Amino acid sequence: MTDKKSQAFPDILLDGYNRFMDGRYKDERDRYRSLADTGQKPHTMIIACCDSRSAPETVFNAGPGELFVVRNVANLVPPYAPDGEYHSTSAALEFAVQSLRIRDIVVMGHGRCGGISAALDPASEPLSPGDFIGRWMGLLEPVARQIQNSALLTSSERHTALERISIRNSIVNLRTFPCVSILENKGKLGLHGAWFDISTGELWVMNAESGDFVRPDRFL
Repeated sequence: MTDKKSQAFPDILLDGYNRFMDGRYKDERDRYRSLADTGQKPHTMIIACCDSRSAPETVFNAGPGELFVVRNVANLVPPYAPDGEYHSTSAALEFAVQSLRIRDIVVMGHGRCGGISAALDPASEPLSPGDFIGRWMGLLEPVARQIQNSALLTSSERHTALERISIRNSIVNLRTFPCVSILENKGKLGLHGAWFDISTGELWVMNAESGDFVRPDRFL
């Protein structure tokens, strides 16, 4: 018999909701009502990791209606593949670009990413080739293999390198989508990369020309 207590909605979420209603919602009630009446018009799409420690709305201190966020394991963008299968990230991308007319797309990675760990060392994670996560992280297999074979990098250096290289790889994949590449070539859509260090709170932004990740205060 199922334990009914285990089926109850989590108290921690209800407590958080009550604090939200007494705090942020109360302070921004008019804004929420306006968004409900007029619809959302976010200026930026963020493709981020599911990791609970790196929520884009928190990192960028964004208010309701400002960001259109899609999160998946290791913040990956697959290549354009109109094959009739189910593609949640691609569907969100299409909606953001074609329906919401967002102006910028940011692929946001972060330090200590578990998905990246799995890509570098599949044996360290409870994955198998038939699992969803195993196939998903296979998107990085060619790049991960190159980093694994580098004897000059330490384990932590390999990890950070793949976290950042995967961001560049996702931006390359973004450009395989016609709706993205056409608007980017017209100067109507910007593609960006960012990497957030959970332990220090530092944000590193990808330089569009060199591909290097630098602190924003270096080129503002």
